[in-house]
Amino acid sequence: MTPTSPLILASASPRRKELLTITGINFETQPSQVDETILPGESASSYVVRLARAKADWLAKRNPGSWILAADTIVVLGERIMGKPMNRSQAREMLENLSGRRHEVLTGYCLLNRKRQQCAYDYARTEVEFRKLTPADIETYLDSNEPIDKAGAYAIQGRGAAFVSKINGSYTNVVGLPLVEVIELLKRFNLIP
Repeated sequence: MTPTSPLILASASPRRKELLTITGINFETQPSQVDETILPGESASSYVVRLARAKADWLAKRNPGSWILAADTIVVLGERIMGKPMNRSQAREMLENLSGRRHEVLTGYCLLNRKRQQCAYDYARTEVEFRKLTPADIETYLDSNEPIDKAGAYAIQGRGAAFVSKINGSYTNVVGLPLVEVIELLKRFNLIP
């Protein structure tokens, strides 16, 4: 079944676009503009769900008859939430902190149709363990420019895969869109068979 109005992926991420393409559903992409500031005392799971809902809502106001799919991914080390590094120095610090340690990747996701007053959201969690990184590993990776627009300063689907010694949970969640969960959501609302 094809939705009567288009599905919009609220993202500029080429990785999310590639993953959603796997579902076979027709969609378009539009980035959303929301404040991504963490609220005082906000947990990591609450934060990613809030951002996914805010991104979906921002686009739904502009496209009220469309289904909007939004997601937000973060890396969590202990209690520290790591988004995308702003520069090389921040990326280096993130990679040094992740080196030889286990962290979690959380992705909040939301499917919303404002006109139908239908909304569902949740989040996925994956544990990732890094091998011990040498300073040369980090500098070489930084030279690739891959870390700059990635949560936690690495891309598991790219060169960053060489840092991952163990993963427990959804691989696609670490890439940026938990595909099993999203497909279940699309099926629940009859957007895919």
